[in-house]
Amino acid sequence: MGLIVQKYGGTSVADEACIQHVASRIKTSYDAGDHVVVVVSARSGVTNDLINRASRLTSKPDCRELDMLLSIGEQETIALVTIALHALGVPAVSRTGAQAGIITTDQHTQARILHITGGDIKEQLDAGRVVVVAGFQGVSDKGEITTLGRGSSDLTAVAIASFLEADRCEIYTDVEGVHTGDPSLIADATLLKQMDYGMMQELSSSGFKVVQARAVQLAERYKMPMVVSSSKKSSAGTSIQDELSSFEGPRVYGVALDKQQAKILIEGIAHEPRSLAQLFAALKAASVEVGMVLQSDSRDIKKGLSITVPHAQLHAASAALEVVFDRLGEGRIIDMGPVAKLSVVGAGMRSDVSIMATLLAALAEAQVQVLMVSTSEVRITVVIPVQKAEEALRFIHSALGLGSKKTEEALTMQVG
Repeated sequence: MGLIVQKYGGTSVADEACIQHVASRIKTSYDAGDHVVVVVSARSGVTNDLINRASRLTSKPDCRELDMLLSIGEQETIALVTIALHALGVPAVSRTGAQAGIITTDQHTQARILHITGGDIKEQLDAGRVVVVAGFQGVSDKGEITTLGRGSSDLTAVAIASFLEADRCEIYTDVEGVHTGDPSLIADATLLKQMDYGMMQELSSSGFKVVQARAVQLAERYKMPMVVSSSKKSSAGTSIQDELSSFEGPRVYGVALDKQQAKILIEGIAHEPRSLAQLFAALKAASVEVGMVLQSDSRDIKKGLSITVPHAQLHAASAALEVVFDRLGEGRIIDMGPVAKLSVVGAGMRSDVSIMATLLAALAEAQVQVLMVSTSEVRITVVIPVQKAEEALRFIHSALGLGSKKTEEALTMQVG
C-alpha cells in the first residue's frame, strides 16, 4: 500500500469515453490498496474555447475575470471523473484548488503557489476515498480565485504530492514518456527510461510539452520522484528523479522546439547598465519571460538590442518597454516577427565543440538561417525562422544520431 498522486492531462480526459478509461485506471490503483489523489486538467480544447469566447468580447479581457472563467474547465473535469469513479463503485470526492488549500499570490493568470493547507484531503484519504483535485487553479489569501499559468496542472500535482509526502507523482499524458524529440514531429524519436531533474527542466523550458518546467523544479526541491507515462497504453514510461550517476563526457538527451516565440529589436537606447537595468526591470514587473538577448554591435552603444519573448507576451513586453522609453526620452521597438527556438540538451554542450559543429552543419544542410545563438554546459539554443523549424528539428535529431534505438541503450549505460 502506498500514497500516489496521479495527474491526467486534457487529452486524457477529452470526452466521456476517455474519462471512463481514466476512471478504470484509477480504480486499478485503488483496488491494489493505494491511497490515490488525482489531479486533472480541463478537457482538451476547453480552455482555448473559453479564452476565445472572452476574446470575442474584448481584445483585453480583465485578468481577474479570466481566472473566474478559466477555472470552470477543471471544475467540470473533477466532477465528471468523480461521477465516473462512483459508477465503478469507487468512493471518491472532488475538490477545487481552493478547497484543496492551494494558496497563491494574487497575480491573476500567472499566480505562484505560496503554500498548501491541503484542506480535508488527508481526512478523505483516511476515510478510504479517492480525492480528485482541480489542477491549474488556487486561491489567493484574499479569497480570490487564481490560475497558475497554462500547463500548470503538472505543478498542482507535484505540489500536492510534496505536501502529502507521497511515494511518487505519476504524470499521465498522450505519449509514452519523455523522448529524444517530439514524437508527433519525429517518427523515430527514442523513449528515454530515465531522466534526472536537471535535464528534464532544461528540456521542458526549451519547448518540451510533456512536463511543465516549474513542476520539475518543484519536484527537485522536494525530491519527489516522478513518472511520465501514457494514459492510454501500458508503458513503464520515463522515471524522473534525483541526479543520476554518469561517466564523464558529453551526452545529448534530446532536441526541443519552441515555435511560440517573438523577436524584438530595441533601438536608440544606450547600452549602459542603468538604462538596461530599467528595461529588464520593467519586463520582469510585467511578468515577461525574456529568452535570449543579443547586442548587435558592441562598438556602437545604441546600435540595437535583440531579445526573444513568448509570442503571447509580445503586447505586454511592448507596453512595458514603451513606459521606459517615455521615462528615458529615447528608444523604440521593432517587432521582428515570429521565430522559433531550437535547443539541444545534454551534458558537456559547451566543452565539446563537435556538438555545435554538428548542429550548425545540419542547419546549413537544411538551408536554415541562424538568427541568434546561446550556449551553456547543458544546452545549445539557436533562434531560427519559424517557417523551417520543424524541418530543422528533424535534421538535427538525425544528425545527432538520436533516432537510433541505440540512443536509449547508450544513455542507460552512462547513467547506470
